[in-house]
Amino acid sequence: MGLRVHEIFRSIQGESTRAGWPCVFVRLTGCNLRCTYCDTRYAYDRGEDMAVEDILERIAAWNCNLVEITGGEPLIQEETPVLAARLLERGKTVLLETNGSRNIGEVDERCVRIVDFKCPSSGESSANDYGNLERLSPRDEVKLVVADRSDYEFARDLYHRIRRRGVTSPVHFSPVFGILAPSRLAGWILSDGLQVRLNLQLHKFIWDPDARGV
Repeated sequence: MGLRVHEIFRSIQGESTRAGWPCVFVRLTGCNLRCTYCDTRYAYDRGEDMAVEDILERIAAWNCNLVEITGGEPLIQEETPVLAARLLERGKTVLLETNGSRNIGEVDERCVRIVDFKCPSSGESSANDYGNLERLSPRDEVKLVVADRSDYEFARDLYHRIRRRGVTSPVHFSPVFGILAPSRLAGWILSDGLQVRLNLQLHKFIWDPDARGV
């Protein structure tokens, strides 16, 4: 058993409450969704089969305390929760970004599970597993990628639904890069008085937006 890994690299965390921090990324191969705006289509296939121990050794070489497991969709691989648990055992802060369609309860709650629920323009909003709202812990985070006003209204409604449930997890609204101007999304957030974080993909401002391994 093992994991199919597309790439492992160190960069600057571009999103979430840890934006700006050095981070090691483990990008796993494969995804069960096909979002219209996906910027990691190259991770749908290809990659290297690696044992969990080999992945841990590769990560250790960077001596970095922050690690993100991402994809694709990491939770379609059976051993992803094992990798997260082993990293936690080594004292790492572990982020796992998932597309909202898979049960996050399979992953150790000490991991920061970043749940990217899909808005309508993605073409995949019907895949959202809203049972994950019950599984969120205060350390988890919710991300909503917004391409237009319809997406914003969907995201706003989901934000209110999350807060009515008493869930205190941070909520991020992220404009689709090159499609929705951050200033427009910021205006909507301010107009409605939402206590959400405007989430920009920092790495796309530091490097070429199409660059890989950053």
